[in-house]
Amino acid sequence: MACEPRLPETHRALVLTSIAEPPTVQTIATPQPSPGSAIIKVVVANVLSYSRDIYNGKRKYAFPTPLVIGCSAVGHIAALGPDATSLTRGQLVLVDSTLRCRDDPTSVCLSGIHEGFTDGSRALMRGEWRHSTYAEYTKVPLENCIALDETRLLSEMQDGGLGYELADLMYLSSLMVPYGGLRSIGLQPGETVIVAPATGSFGGAAVHVATAMGARVISMGRNADALVKVAASAERVEAVPITGDGAADTKALQAFGLVDAYFDISPPAAAGSTHLKSGILALRPGGRVSLMGGIVGDVAIPHSAVMHRNLTLQGCWMYTREDARAMVKLVERGVLKLGAAAGVKVVGQFGLGEWGRAFDTAAENPGMGLLTLIAP
Repeated sequence: MACEPRLPETHRALVLTSIAEPPTVQTIATPQPSPGSAIIKVVVANVLSYSRDIYNGKRKYAFPTPLVIGCSAVGHIAALGPDATSLTRGQLVLVDSTLRCRDDPTSVCLSGIHEGFTDGSRALMRGEWRHSTYAEYTKVPLENCIALDETRLLSEMQDGGLGYELADLMYLSSLMVPYGGLRSIGLQPGETVIVAPATGSFGGAAVHVATAMGARVISMGRNADALVKVAASAERVEAVPITGDGAADTKALQAFGLVDAYFDISPPAAAGSTHLKSGILALRPGGRVSLMGGIVGDVAIPHSAVMHRNLTLQGCWMYTREDARAMVKLVERGVLKLGAAAGVKVVGQFGLGEWGRAFDTAAENPGMGLLTLIAP
C-alpha cells in the first residue's frame, strides 16, 4: 500500500497579531488532520472589498488574535481526518467560511472574519477552527468542504465541460450569500423581486442568482452608470435609481406591477437611506422581505403597511449548508453562470506578501462581478 505524501512541517500564512498593526507573512506550523477535519492546500481565496476595514478595526468586527486571516477559498484536499468517508485526497473543494457549531447550528462564526454573537460561536473560532485561508494550508471542518465537479467545471466545452478557469470558481462564495437570503423567503420562478442596493458585489450577485432562479429583478442603486451595467447583465432585469425621495422611488417600483419580494443587502453606511422603506412599501399584500445587509443601528419600518398587508420580514445571516450545496448544483448544471459568461472578471490576483495591494484593489473594485483574489 502506497504511503500518502506527508504534509510539510511548516507553511507560510498571513497572520494578524493586533488591529493596531498590519498583518505579516509568517512561517508557522502546518495544521494536522484530526477527526472531523480536512487539511486544504489553498489555491485561491477571496478578498472582500472591505477587508482592510475589518483588520484595522474600523468595522469593529470581533475576532481573536493572533489570527490567520482569510475568507472563502478554493483548494485541493491535502489530508483528511480518519472519519472522512466521501471526500478524497486531491479532490477540488470550495472552503465555506461559514462555520456552525455541530451541536448547535444556530451558533455561527465567519472564518477569519467574525467570531459571531454566541458563546458557542466564540468558542468555535477561538479554539479548533481559529485560523483561516490566507495561508498555504488551512484546517477546516469536513462539512465546510464543498466538493466541486472539477471535470465538469474546468473542462473545455467541446469536452462536455463549462470551460471555467479555476479562479472563476471563487465567485461561488459571492453567490452563496444572496442565494441563502432568497431561498429563505421562498423566491419562486416568475416572481418579481427588488434587489437593493444591486450595484455592489453581493447585490450584483443577488441579481445573477434571482434571474437564474427564474425571477424578474428590479434593481436599485445610487450609481447610475453601475445600475445600467446591472440592468444589462441579464434578461428580466429592470432598474430604479435610489433618489432619496422615498415616495417617488416607491411609485417607480410599483410601476412594474405587483412586486412579490424584496432582498435587502444594505451596507453599514445605508442606515439613513430611504430605499428600505420604499422597497417594503412597494410590496403586494403577502409580500416577503429578506434582510441580509450590514446595517448596525436601528431602522424605521412602516409598521402599518407591514401589518395590514401581512408582509413577512425575514432576517438571514449567510446561508445553510443545504443552500450552499444546492447553489453549487445550479452552477454545475450550467443554470447559474460564472466567469465571462456572467460578466464576472478577476481584477487582481496577489501573493500573500502582496496583501496590501490585494486589499487596495478590492476596495477600489467593489462592484458587481469584480473579484480580487489571494493565491498563497
